[in-house]
Amino acid sequence: MSNTGARRLDRAALSRRGFLGAGGAVALGAFLTACGGDGGNGSASAGGGAWTFTDDRGQKAALESRPQRVVGYVAAAAALYDFGVDEQIAGVFGPTKLKDGRPDPQAGNLPVDRLEIIGNAFGEFNIEKYAALRPDLLVSNMFLEDELFYVPPESKEKIFALAPSVAIAAGAVPLPEPIERTAALAAALGADLTAGKVTAAKARFEKAAEAVRAAAKANDGLKVLAASASPDLFYASSPDKNTDLIYLKELGVDLIVPDNLDQNGFFENLSWENAGRYEADVIMLDSRTQALQPEDLGDRPTWKDLPAVKAGQVVPWQPEPRFSYEGCAPILEAFATSLKSAKKTG
Repeated sequence: MSNTGARRLDRAALSRRGFLGAGGAVALGAFLTACGGDGGNGSASAGGGAWTFTDDRGQKAALESRPQRVVGYVAAAAALYDFGVDEQIAGVFGPTKLKDGRPDPQAGNLPVDRLEIIGNAFGEFNIEKYAALRPDLLVSNMFLEDELFYVPPESKEKIFALAPSVAIAAGAVPLPEPIERTAALAAALGADLTAGKVTAAKARFEKAAEAVRAAAKANDGLKVLAASASPDLFYASSPDKNTDLIYLKELGVDLIVPDNLDQNGFFENLSWENAGRYEADVIMLDSRTQALQPEDLGDRPTWKDLPAVKAGQVVPWQPEPRFSYEGCAPILEAFATSLKSAKKTG
């Protein structure tokens, strides 16, 4: 998961640093049925009556009618948008725009220029702007128990007093779960999960997952390390905590498990002198804007000496994907292609 906020997955780590399988029409039909009632998901009368949604903290958000003004962590809002929630999204927080004004990759397909951005980096959350939006609902992912990502802990009581909140669990669960939970929330907000765009994205995702499974089977024995780079440290990530890595492991990818994980179990902090501690054939390198990229690491001998780097087998990794079929299918497709062509380095 997480960021320069994830690079250290304690709360601060989760701050700066921060794929679905199932089956065809029958599974989709059952899923849509589950989303229709309030069996822990959400409900709202067709005529616009009372609205509720029980989130992954076990907390029920309740309103007199379906929320019309939703503010969300950017990746969560982008995932809802992929499922068909559009006009209700009024504002976002988290990495939304790059320094040159272009949308951050985590913003996905969001029309960011029409949205109020109440914070663009970890620690930024303008409560006055948030209040001015007259929010009906606050939505964020949750990597650590009871902590909404990018909602400043020191201000959360003031923030939560302004509107009900919904948290989608995104840590230590396989990728299908946050996608399904985001879909359930989208359905509760009025999105049509039977729309062609959504069902096509789901089919694409499932095909991509099977491509990863096939590539892993064909390249059995290939060691993969998920990592993130900062100026001072090289972070080796755990495949037992990051939702995408958990899913890749289920699909048969042989992911390296670091020995000395941080207190939250997300990654091991390695000095650059020890960057070669784990011999990997493929490195999945954090591609978020706050992390160093291969072009930034060329002057580091310990990076250049890594077998995967020498072999040209470093692939981009998005530890915080937007939890929609549309958002995750391309990630799985690209990884399957890379895995299929990779070779053992030793």
